[in-house]
Amino acid sequence: MGQFQLEVIGMVHCDIMHRKDAPKNFSESDRKGVLEIYPAYTQGMEDIKVGETIVVLFWFHKSDRTVLKVYPRGDRTNGLRGVFSTRSPSRPNPICISELEVYEVNGNCLKVVGLDALDGTPIVDIKKKIS
Repeated sequence: MGQFQLEVIGMVHCDIMHRKDAPKNFSESDRKGVLEIYPAYTQGMEDIKVGETIVVLFWFHKSDRTVLKVYPRGDRTNGLRGVFSTRSPSRPNPICISELEVYEVNGNCLKVVGLDALDGTPIVDIKKKIS
């Protein structure tokens, strides 16, 4: 297989600066922030509405890409598990997924709640959640 190329479509702006301060999962988070979508991709935001849940794929750029086994949630009593059977942000390709509720759409910015990503995290895709 050859190399793959991802286009970064935007960036996260929020108050989560360090991994230790980030919620373990979007489902446990009430953290708010802004998804800034770069101008070249704003047409793709059309039809995203306040109150909807969107699925956002992030590139966790500060994650350790050499990790293949982890203690889930850092709890050593769970035993080591293969990273692909967990939601760990450390993995060979740190693509992470969150379901976020949109509470405001303003130009090229989506204000969301449920963040578990750090400030400055690249956004690689957004999809509408299918109910």
